[in-house]
Amino acid sequence: MRAVTDAEALRLLERLVAIRSPSGSEREAAEALVGAMAETADAAFVDAAGNAVGEWGRGPVNVTFLGHLDTAPGWPPVRLEDGVLHGRGSVDAKGSLCAAVAAVARSRARWGHALSVRVVGAVQEEAPSSRGARYAVRAYPRPDHLVVCEPSGWDRYALGYKGSLYVTLRAETEARHGAREELGAAELVLGAHAALRAWAAARGGGEGVFGRVQLRLIAVNTRSDGLAERCAARLRLRLPPSLPWRQAAAELRSLALPEGVSLAVGSGLDAVVADARSDLARAFRVAVRAVGGTPAPVLKTGTSDWNVVARSWPVPTLAYGPGDSGLDHTPAERVPVAEYLRSIDVVARALEELAAVAWQVASLAVERA
Repeated sequence: MRAVTDAEALRLLERLVAIRSPSGSEREAAEALVGAMAETADAAFVDAAGNAVGEWGRGPVNVTFLGHLDTAPGWPPVRLEDGVLHGRGSVDAKGSLCAAVAAVARSRARWGHALSVRVVGAVQEEAPSSRGARYAVRAYPRPDHLVVCEPSGWDRYALGYKGSLYVTLRAETEARHGAREELGAAELVLGAHAALRAWAAARGGGEGVFGRVQLRLIAVNTRSDGLAERCAARLRLRLPPSLPWRQAAAELRSLALPEGVSLAVGSGLDAVVADARSDLARAFRVAVRAVGGTPAPVLKTGTSDWNVVARSWPVPTLAYGPGDSGLDHTPAERVPVAEYLRSIDVVARALEELAAVAWQVASLAVERA
């Protein structure tokens, strides 16, 4: 099995970041990743959803890496400068996905027949549809371990994500002269927004940001045709583990809003939290130490495809990848090359640790037979 060099791993990431792949336009990126995986994988293909999929090994214990090919909109200049790769997707989340591919190819000879590994570069993670992840849970067997390829920092790993819920507020009033005192559609929607903010603040929860409800106003649109004024506001809530999205929706529907305002609940996802004592979490702790870091578990305040697949794949899970997630969706998105390369070493070592556990389990089974 040919080893993947650091230079080859970096070229893969540079190539993928250079391909524009906003949600719904991932085909070129998928084909490029499949071409790279085909050099070392037993199978590599673009599936019916448009996901890039690579498969290595036939061992009894499956480790699946679930990343995404699509990026947020916008196109900051792509450049490699002073050991840092700048560009959309370098952090969120092509860096994490490419690190997984390079690590699997590099380490396969060391996990032998203990593991089988699948890498899924999903489409439309940045879109509410999460089309790629939803297809994956229908098309592929449930793994034994799941690694979600999202930025955590090379020496950290994420053990949870908050839930989310989209809400739309709407109001319509007769058009009126600006000197009149009656509230217009925009003012009614602003009043309803204030009621939702008060509910979120009073809802409480656990400690820290991860344990609280967060409410963000995403967009406000107003228009008038001279006969009626209309206003619509779209909001997104980030929900703690203590508040399932359906319960949050029910509470919001029961709020007393200004007369004339309607509230519509959109798509929702529950929060996810993993067991820090799992073999998977232990493997990453050992791996980070082996590469020279001090491992630190974190909880993420966003959501990811982990939230989408958790119910169908209730297996040991964590999120891992290089980069600072605070740079996601920003013009300054960038990842240090050294961090990217370290993360490859961490993933490779974590796979070796999981293989060692699989061998131990198999040996015990033989002894007991």
